[in-house]
Amino acid sequence: MKRFHFLLLIIYILFSSKGFSQNLRLNISGDSDIENQVIDSLNYTKTHQDYLSISSELDSIQKTLLKIGYIENKLGAITKINDSTFSAKIHFKKKYHTIYIYYDKNLVDKSLLNLVSNRVNDSCFVLPIKEVEDKLNFINSKITSAGLPFSKLQLSDIEVRDNDLKAHLLIGSDTKKRIINDIIIRGYEKFPLSYLKHYLKIKRNQIFDLNKIKSKTEQLNDLRFASQIKSPEVLFSKDSTTLYIYLEKSKSNSFDGFLGFGTNEDTNQLQFDGYLNLNLTNNLNYGESFRLLYKSDENDQKTFQTDLTLPYLFSSPIGLDLQLYIFKRDSSFTTVNQFAKLHYQINSKHKIYSGITSTQSNNLLNNNTSNLITDFDASYFTSAYEYINPQSYNVLFPVNTSVYLETNFGKRKTSTLIEDQTQLGLNSFKIFNFNNRNSVFIKIDTKTLISDTYFENELLRFGGINSIRGFEENSLLADSFGVLNSEYRFQINNAMYIHTITDVAYFENKITNTQEKLFGYGFGFGILTNSGLLKLNYANGKSENQKFKLSNSKIHISLTANF
Repeated sequence: MKRFHFLLLIIYILFSSKGFSQNLRLNISGDSDIENQVIDSLNYTKTHQDYLSISSELDSIQKTLLKIGYIENKLGAITKINDSTFSAKIHFKKKYHTIYIYYDKNLVDKSLLNLVSNRVNDSCFVLPIKEVEDKLNFINSKITSAGLPFSKLQLSDIEVRDNDLKAHLLIGSDTKKRIINDIIIRGYEKFPLSYLKHYLKIKRNQIFDLNKIKSKTEQLNDLRFASQIKSPEVLFSKDSTTLYIYLEKSKSNSFDGFLGFGTNEDTNQLQFDGYLNLNLTNNLNYGESFRLLYKSDENDQKTFQTDLTLPYLFSSPIGLDLQLYIFKRDSSFTTVNQFAKLHYQINSKHKIYSGITSTQSNNLLNNNTSNLITDFDASYFTSAYEYINPQSYNVLFPVNTSVYLETNFGKRKTSTLIEDQTQLGLNSFKIFNFNNRNSVFIKIDTKTLISDTYFENELLRFGGINSIRGFEENSLLADSFGVLNSEYRFQINNAMYIHTITDVAYFENKITNTQEKLFGYGFGFGILTNSGLLKLNYANGKSENQKFKLSNSKIHISLTANF
């Protein structure tokens, strides 16, 4: 057995290249101390495995010297000092600082050259030697973006003129500009093509620019219902250009909530309690979205809401948004709100809205002597602006910035009075990412109703998990309010995070002549499971003059499942 092990050791030593390998050291010097300082500043690799690596490093150093103006540099003798050390000398010779490049104005536009040089005339332009490569690459990128993807730039007839250089710019490209003749979707063939035309701004007969196409198709990952599998590819033939885009359909439907039902003891009718939030997106391969929301909370308040969004009607950049909102508070009143908006997608991040909103509220009280609740009808002209900046790389927080600004101008009618009213609202949030794990979330939600008189059944309602946390859902009434939510978030991994809760709110209620500040404090966490995103928030709410009570704490639990 010992002989066998000894034999294996001999074989390993004889045939292992690592057994006899040694590091070779390279020292490079110039003809003066200044040249030696230049060489040292290049931070060249001094340790190598073999002579081929040394030769490659010397070639790289010469090319670098050429780029910074030593175009006549020459490699001297390579001397072997000992078995592991080599010495090489490079003769820098003269350094040139400027090059005059002559061009054909029929091939390149003077306005383009003005972007790279401040010394341009009708026959030549001037560049610093060290900027030549970057500037020529920039010029070539502009030419290729104009539909000439095979353009090539090179300098020829390089000569020395006094202390500067001169050269001629040669441009080789197709004589005919390339356009996108056809677009083929692979992987998700039923992808709504209107999104290519209006969301990505990619369409047939468009000038071909591969860099722009790659940048635009990356925005597909920001869609909820589709993602890009790999970068787009292009098939060039003699007379046509075909663009291939590779996509896959994503799970975009979501559901969260709980639902309970029983028999009402007073009416003996079936009664539903709980919370239901259903979002259906792109089930018809049209890019449409439908939302159904039902809430029945502890204050005997019931909310029913449906939203429908139809993008790009008749392949146009115009879309339609519809909403039906029904709210009932115990046996006091019901409010029905409906709106119809047309939206225009400016680009993938910006959208504007315009439409009409109508509200009808009915008093359910038989004896209402205070006149705080009354029947009324209201109609408004609505305009809004929306900005969304995604961060699709983060599964837990896929949106970095969101801004929604809305204005409503209209009239409210009762049986005895018609009044002008204005509603203003801003809902915005921003995530400040310090690194991959630490971030701060800031959200602002503010609304105001401007009117000469107010009724209780038209006041704004807020409070709860999506407003100021630590308070009951829709338990706060105001004609004007502002809520600031803030969280410090620590992302443990890609599927788990913990966060603090610090909420501040201010509201006014002119009916009760109330002006009050509210605070909410707490903590929470989120876990991305196979079933969906599980979130738990623990928050305690208090008013400005109220003492902290543990009994005022609220626990909010939600599980959002995608399917």
